[in-house]
Amino acid sequence: MASRQISLALGFLAFLWAVLGAQNKTEEVQCRLMAKFNLSGYVDAKNHSLVIAGLFPIHSRIIPVDEAILEPVSPMCEGFNFRGFRWMKTMIHTIKEINERKDILPNHTLGYQIFDSCYTISKAMESSLVFLTGQEEFKPNFRNSTGSTLAALVGSGGSSLSVAASRILGLYYMPQVGYTSSCSILSDKFQFPSYLRVLPSDNLQSEAIVNLIKHFGWVWVGAIAADDDYGKYGVKTFKEKMESANLCVAFSETIPKVYSNEKMQKAVKAVKTSTAKVIVLYTSDIDLSLFVLEMIHHNITDRTWIATEAWITSALIAKPEYFPYFGGTIGFATPRSVIPGLKEFLYDVHPNKDPNDVLTIEFWQTAFNCTWPNSSVPYNVDHRVNMTGKEDRLYDMSDQLCTGEEKLEDLKNTYLDTSQLRITNNVKQAVYAIAHGLDHLSRCQEGQGPFGSNQQCAYIPTFDFWQLMYYMKEIKFKSHEDKWVILDDNGDLKNGHYDVLNWHLDDEGEISFVTVGRFNFRSTNFELVIPTNSTIFWNTESSRRPDSFCTQVCPPGTRKGIRQGQPICCFDCIPCADGYVSEKPGQRECDPCGEDDWSNAEKSKCVPKLVEFLAYEEALGFTLVILSIFGALVLLAVTVVYVIHRHTPLVKANDRELSFLIQMSLVITVLSSLLFIGKPCNWSCMARQITLALGFCLCLSSILGKTISLFFAYRISVSKTRLISMHPIFRKLIVLICVVGEIGICAAYLVLEPPRMFKNIEIQNVKIIFECNEGSIEFLCSIFGFDVLLALLCFLTTFVARQLPDNYYEGKCITFGMLVFFIVWISFVPAYLSTKGKFKVAVEIFAILASSYGLLGCLFLPKCFIILLRPKRNTDETVGGRVPTVDRSIQLTSASVSSELNSTTVSTVLDE
Repeated sequence: MASRQISLALGFLAFLWAVLGAQNKTEEVQCRLMAKFNLSGYVDAKNHSLVIAGLFPIHSRIIPVDEAILEPVSPMCEGFNFRGFRWMKTMIHTIKEINERKDILPNHTLGYQIFDSCYTISKAMESSLVFLTGQEEFKPNFRNSTGSTLAALVGSGGSSLSVAASRILGLYYMPQVGYTSSCSILSDKFQFPSYLRVLPSDNLQSEAIVNLIKHFGWVWVGAIAADDDYGKYGVKTFKEKMESANLCVAFSETIPKVYSNEKMQKAVKAVKTSTAKVIVLYTSDIDLSLFVLEMIHHNITDRTWIATEAWITSALIAKPEYFPYFGGTIGFATPRSVIPGLKEFLYDVHPNKDPNDVLTIEFWQTAFNCTWPNSSVPYNVDHRVNMTGKEDRLYDMSDQLCTGEEKLEDLKNTYLDTSQLRITNNVKQAVYAIAHGLDHLSRCQEGQGPFGSNQQCAYIPTFDFWQLMYYMKEIKFKSHEDKWVILDDNGDLKNGHYDVLNWHLDDEGEISFVTVGRFNFRSTNFELVIPTNSTIFWNTESSRRPDSFCTQVCPPGTRKGIRQGQPICCFDCIPCADGYVSEKPGQRECDPCGEDDWSNAEKSKCVPKLVEFLAYEEALGFTLVILSIFGALVLLAVTVVYVIHRHTPLVKANDRELSFLIQMSLVITVLSSLLFIGKPCNWSCMARQITLALGFCLCLSSILGKTISLFFAYRISVSKTRLISMHPIFRKLIVLICVVGEIGICAAYLVLEPPRMFKNIEIQNVKIIFECNEGSIEFLCSIFGFDVLLALLCFLTTFVARQLPDNYYEGKCITFGMLVFFIVWISFVPAYLSTKGKFKVAVEIFAILASSYGLLGCLFLPKCFIILLRPKRNTDETVGGRVPTVDRSIQLTSASVSSELNSTTVSTVLDE
């Protein structure tokens, strides 16, 4: 079939070449046509100033020509199309209406020459050549095939047909106004300079379809197109707009123009196996009819079909028996209209009016399933290849003769159905567009025209096509419904809207087209309006809106993971990493949480991080507070004991003022641990380390004053020298110097690089650990390094003096206290470095309390035991031993330390 159509096309080109070549021959040589095109239609050109041509698909296909015939043959047509017949009648009705009007072309009348395109390219080309050249003349005389001036063409009834016709008519710049051809390529004025249309381009329709898909949340959609310009360019534009909207086309298949079982089954398989439940059909009703039968044959249901304006209201598809498979179809249609007087005109048809009107006879026979008497016009003929691959040759002609008394009122077919006049209204507007263009041309005032330097006018009937196109490009008029019809620079409808239709089944069992919304367009502005209260029928098992996806939308807490080599709509749902969330379904990336937030367990939202610090309310913090307060109370109790018994020998021994300083410093160190508990802030971070350092400095420097006295006592006992007296002021001076030095370092620390509160989020991501950033490590090491130095001096001096007489235990007590101090802080270092968060603070507090309790226990508890429980031992003799009077000028006290070595008495007097 395809090769035969190619040979026919070559024959047409040869014909055209012969016609054009005749212009170059002499008058004596005449060119005659070898054959005529087999065309059917209507002509009314006599007594009219102008003729408007028309092309309509009154039949749906051609009868295949016998391939044994070598000469080019113009085939006959079959498959009467009631819809195309109504379009053709609408054009005739509109021309008659214009001729009756006095405001349009008042001095001229319009005729018409209409041919049947049979919905095939070859017939469209044959008709176009006849419009230009005629078939009767020996010499071609363009635009004179009917004897009247041909002005423009309305047609051709399909995008592929319009493309074919326009490529010929465009050579002569002949205006062509389309009424149903929406293919986007026809907007290309370089290829089709004289093509206009009263409907929007498929660019706009594809935009509308994508908006509809987005509105219902579909992301995975199939596409099936007719194997022609309308389908191919429509799907191409649709894919581009889907891609720009980040939506996916699951599959794209074509319906063959010439039946091919292999190609048809491929399309059927794609629909059957794909997970896409929503499918766009870019095809005409005629091309779609066989595909519909295939869907029924394979019992494919539970699909939602998106229709284009080419078939959404077609009675060829919208049949009740098809509803289980195509019910719920949703799509776009040009606006519905009511054309006054058209219904009556459509009913005014009868074969008796013209016995030679073969189209009316065929209409009558097909509508009433009878045979008109004495007529050889066949009907219900089908030479197509059926689904088994065999060719049918059916001449289903009824044995019943038509009486002529049949009533059209009893019919229910597409021809008489004026409830959905959509494309029919486009036919009317196309005719009016040409009429208004001619009217503007005829009203040109001499000397004010648009042509030439002399501002010339064009006149009817001598104008050229290009001159009429000048007016057609600027066409702007109001329709019978008082709506503006305006064309843009590409010859497409500029402003308007689509109706969004949905297929329902009414109470009578017929399919009804329910308007559920509209798509408004104005230049580059688009708006899809579907009210929430619209009743949309969904042909699904649940009767709910279908879902169409390759992969279900990723829930919150996950993100889309790309599948290599697959569309973006096919993905894996990957859980968000810790600290990242996706709050909305279908997110491509997980969003990081803020610094103070963390993802919840579902990774669906950010929640505030857990805040960690050693709080007073928790058990550990409360316990440490109790221990700190208890230690302070014990020290105060010891101080009270010392104050009460301040005049006793044991209290006065080895400088009681230093003892009070040690007690006060231990209270400071014990209570400084409270600064480590609670939420850190800048002031507490600065206060706690400084307070601790100064407290230990005061304590250790006081102990150093005591140990130096013991050290001198031991040196005297060893060297057997004369009694040496160390005045108490020197011991106080040691303490003052040490404390002042520590204060100086601390002041520099606070001024230059003080500690600050710090939110530590690095240790544990789910927590914010409030801790102190100690600032300068060098300063911190200097502060506590000074305390360590004092502790070492204390330990060395008291360790040397540990062998003083046994009746005085202070040297040994200080030695044990220093040992405890070192053991605690040496063990503190690894424990402190190995812990994190609040436990790190707790370890430091334990070290502070342990060392403080150790010094308290070693330095003061033995003396308190003697003072309170063994008061008889609290005497000068017991505490100081015998002191011989070597120098009566020296006042001896109960704080004397005695030691006898080798029968020699050595005394060191420790003044108060």
